[in-house]
Amino acid sequence: MRRLVLASQSPARLALLQAAGFAPEVVVSGVDESGATGTPTEICLSLAQLKCRAVVAGLSAPDAVVVGCDSVLELDGVAYGKPKDAADAVARWQLMSGRTGILRTGHCIVVGGRECSAVASTVVRFGTPSGDEIAAYVATGEPLFVAGAFTIDGRGSLFVDGIDGDHTNVVGLSLPTFRRLLAELDVSAVDLWV
Repeated sequence: MRRLVLASQSPARLALLQAAGFAPEVVVSGVDESGATGTPTEICLSLAQLKCRAVVAGLSAPDAVVVGCDSVLELDGVAYGKPKDAADAVARWQLMSGRTGILRTGHCIVVGGRECSAVASTVVRFGTPSGDEIAAYVATGEPLFVAGAFTIDGRGSLFVDGIDGDHTNVVGLSLPTFRRLLAELDVSAVDLWV
Protein backbone atom coordinates (compact mmCIF):
# COMPACT_ATOMS: atom_id res chain seq x y z
CA MET A 1 0.00 0.00 0.00
CA ARG A 2 1.22 3.49 -0.85
CA ARG A 3 2.08 5.87 1.93
CA LEU A 4 -0.35 8.80 2.18
CA VAL A 5 1.15 11.94 3.72
CA LEU A 6 -0.86 14.98 4.75
CA ALA A 7 1.30 18.11 4.64
CA SER A 8 -0.89 19.93 7.15
CA GLN A 9 -1.27 20.18 10.89
CA SER A 10 -5.03 20.77 10.56
CA PRO A 11 -6.96 18.38 12.81
CA ALA A 12 -10.05 18.95 10.65
CA ARG A 13 -8.27 17.83 7.47
CA LEU A 14 -6.88 14.77 9.24
CA ALA A 15 -10.30 13.84 10.67
CA LEU A 16 -11.92 14.33 7.26
CA LEU A 17 -9.46 11.98 5.55
CA GLN A 18 -9.79 9.42 8.35
CA ALA A 19 -13.60 9.51 8.15
CA ALA A 20 -13.31 8.89 4.39
CA GLY A 21 -11.31 5.68 4.97
CA PHE A 22 -7.72 6.92 4.79
CA ALA A 23 -4.92 6.75 7.38
CA PRO A 24 -2.60 9.61 6.45
CA GLU A 25 0.67 10.30 8.16
CA VAL A 26 0.91 13.96 9.17
CA VAL A 27 4.10 15.83 8.30
CA VAL A 28 3.99 19.55 9.01
CA SER A 29 5.68 21.60 6.29
CA GLY A 30 6.87 24.53 8.37
CA VAL A 31 6.12 26.91 5.47
CA ASP A 32 5.80 30.56 6.51
CA GLU A 33 2.38 31.67 5.27
CA SER A 34 2.77 35.35 6.14
CA GLY A 35 4.38 36.47 2.89
CA ALA A 36 1.76 35.10 0.49
CA THR A 37 0.37 37.67 -1.94
CA GLY A 38 -1.97 37.76 -4.91
CA THR A 39 -5.63 37.02 -5.38
CA PRO A 40 -7.34 34.70 -2.88
CA THR A 41 -7.14 31.90 -5.46
CA GLU A 42 -3.44 32.52 -6.08
CA ILE A 43 -2.67 32.69 -2.35
CA CYS A 44 -4.32 29.41 -1.36
CA LEU A 45 -2.92 27.57 -4.39
CA SER A 46 0.65 28.79 -3.97
CA LEU A 47 0.64 27.99 -0.24
CA ALA A 48 -0.73 24.49 -0.89
CA GLN A 49 2.03 23.92 -3.45
CA LEU A 50 4.74 25.27 -1.16
CA LYS A 51 3.58 23.07 1.73
CA CYS A 52 3.37 19.96 -0.41
CA ARG A 53 6.77 20.53 -2.06
CA ALA A 54 8.45 21.23 1.30
CA VAL A 55 7.23 17.92 2.70
CA VAL A 56 8.14 16.00 -0.47
CA ALA A 57 11.68 17.41 -0.27
CA GLY A 58 12.08 15.95 3.22
CA LEU A 59 10.70 12.48 2.49
CA SER A 60 12.72 9.42 1.60
CA ALA A 61 9.74 7.61 0.06
CA PRO A 62 9.59 8.52 -3.66
CA ASP A 63 6.27 6.73 -4.26
CA ALA A 64 4.47 8.41 -1.35
CA VAL A 65 1.29 10.34 -2.09
CA VAL A 66 1.70 13.78 -0.53
CA VAL A 67 -1.21 16.20 -0.28
CA GLY A 68 -0.91 19.83 0.76
CA CYS A 69 -3.81 22.23 1.27
CA ASP A 70 -4.42 25.82 2.24
CA SER A 71 -7.72 27.62 2.73
CA VAL A 72 -8.74 31.27 2.68
CA LEU A 73 -12.09 32.99 2.91
CA GLU A 74 -12.65 35.47 0.11
CA LEU A 75 -14.84 38.44 1.00
CA ASP A 76 -15.03 41.42 -1.36
CA GLY A 77 -11.96 40.11 -3.22
CA VAL A 78 -9.82 40.01 -0.06
CA ALA A 79 -8.30 36.79 1.30
CA TYR A 80 -8.79 36.12 5.00
CA GLY A 81 -6.75 33.36 6.59
CA LYS A 82 -6.51 32.65 10.28
CA PRO A 83 -7.21 35.66 12.50
CA LYS A 84 -4.24 37.21 14.34
CA ASP A 85 -5.98 37.20 17.72
CA ALA A 86 -9.39 37.29 19.41
CA ALA A 87 -9.99 40.95 18.53
CA ASP A 88 -9.29 40.18 14.87
CA ALA A 89 -11.72 37.22 15.01
CA VAL A 90 -14.47 39.46 16.45
CA ALA A 91 -13.83 42.07 13.74
CA ARG A 92 -14.02 39.36 11.06
CA TRP A 93 -17.35 38.13 12.34
CA GLN A 94 -18.70 41.66 12.40
CA LEU A 95 -17.61 41.96 8.76
CA MET A 96 -18.98 38.55 7.67
CA SER A 97 -22.29 38.75 9.54
CA GLY A 98 -25.25 38.47 7.18
CA ARG A 99 -23.01 38.31 4.11
CA THR A 100 -21.78 35.78 1.58
CA GLY A 101 -18.16 34.76 1.08
CA ILE A 102 -16.26 32.13 -0.88
CA LEU A 103 -14.15 29.55 0.93
CA ARG A 104 -11.26 28.68 -1.40
CA THR A 105 -8.96 25.73 -0.77
CA GLY A 106 -5.82 25.14 -2.76
CA HIS A 107 -4.90 21.48 -3.19
CA CYS A 108 -1.58 20.09 -4.36
CA ILE A 109 -0.70 16.42 -4.70
CA VAL A 110 2.72 15.02 -5.58
CA VAL A 111 3.29 11.37 -6.46
CA GLY A 112 6.59 10.06 -7.78
CA GLY A 113 7.82 13.49 -8.85
CA ARG A 114 4.57 14.33 -10.68
CA GLU A 115 2.41 17.16 -9.38
CA CYS A 116 -1.22 18.20 -9.82
CA SER A 117 -3.01 21.10 -8.20
CA ALA A 118 -6.39 22.82 -8.19
CA VAL A 119 -8.52 25.21 -6.19
CA ALA A 120 -11.97 24.24 -4.93
CA SER A 121 -14.46 26.99 -4.11
CA THR A 122 -17.62 26.89 -1.99
CA VAL A 123 -20.03 29.76 -1.38
CA VAL A 124 -20.74 30.34 2.32
CA ARG A 125 -23.79 32.29 3.54
CA PHE A 126 -23.17 33.63 7.02
CA GLY A 127 -25.91 34.16 9.59
CA THR A 128 -26.25 37.22 11.79
CA PRO A 129 -25.05 36.24 15.26
CA SER A 130 -25.48 38.80 18.01
CA GLY A 131 -22.51 40.57 19.55
CA ASP A 132 -22.82 38.31 22.61
CA GLU A 133 -22.88 35.19 20.41
CA ILE A 134 -19.78 36.36 18.52
CA ALA A 135 -17.98 37.06 21.81
CA ALA A 136 -18.95 33.66 23.18
CA TYR A 137 -17.82 31.91 20.01
CA VAL A 138 -14.48 33.70 19.91
CA ALA A 139 -13.99 32.92 23.64
CA THR A 140 -14.06 29.18 22.80
CA GLY A 141 -10.84 29.67 20.84
CA GLU A 142 -12.18 27.68 17.88
CA PRO A 143 -12.17 30.51 15.31
CA LEU A 144 -8.58 31.50 16.13
CA PHE A 145 -7.06 28.53 14.33
CA VAL A 146 -9.03 28.35 11.10
CA ALA A 147 -9.22 30.27 7.83
CA GLY A 148 -11.99 32.83 7.86
CA ALA A 149 -12.42 32.55 11.65
CA PHE A 150 -15.19 29.93 11.38
CA THR A 151 -15.78 26.21 11.12
CA ILE A 152 -18.61 24.30 9.54
CA ASP A 153 -17.88 21.12 11.47
CA GLY A 154 -17.81 22.66 14.94
CA ARG A 155 -19.40 25.41 16.99
CA GLY A 156 -19.18 27.88 14.13
CA SER A 157 -21.76 25.86 12.19
CA LEU A 158 -24.45 27.59 14.28
CA PHE A 159 -23.67 30.80 12.45
CA VAL A 160 -23.54 29.49 8.87
CA ASP A 161 -26.93 29.72 7.19
CA GLY A 162 -25.92 27.60 4.22
CA ILE A 163 -23.41 26.78 1.53
CA ASP A 164 -23.44 26.24 -2.20
CA GLY A 165 -20.91 23.60 -3.16
CA ASP A 166 -18.78 20.95 -1.49
CA HIS A 167 -19.03 20.96 2.31
CA THR A 168 -15.74 19.03 2.70
CA ASN A 169 -14.01 21.96 1.02
CA VAL A 170 -15.26 24.23 3.80
CA VAL A 171 -13.79 21.80 6.34
CA GLY A 172 -10.44 22.25 4.59
CA LEU A 173 -9.96 19.54 1.96
CA SER A 174 -12.35 18.88 -0.91
CA LEU A 175 -12.64 15.11 -1.13
CA PRO A 176 -13.99 15.24 -4.73
CA THR A 177 -11.05 17.46 -5.75
CA PHE A 178 -8.65 15.11 -3.92
CA ARG A 179 -10.06 12.13 -5.87
CA ARG A 180 -9.86 13.95 -9.23
CA LEU A 181 -6.27 15.08 -8.68
CA LEU A 182 -5.24 11.56 -7.69
CA ALA A 183 -6.84 10.22 -10.88
CA GLU A 184 -4.84 12.74 -12.94
CA LEU A 185 -1.73 11.21 -11.36
CA ASP A 186 -2.95 7.66 -12.18
CA VAL A 187 -3.75 6.84 -8.54
CA SER A 188 -7.15 5.51 -7.55
CA ALA A 189 -8.34 7.03 -4.28
CA VAL A 190 -9.94 3.75 -3.22
CA ASP A 191 -6.53 2.05 -3.47
CA LEU A 192 -5.41 4.31 -0.61
CA TRP A 193 -8.21 3.18 1.71
CA VAL A 194 -7.20 1.20 4.79
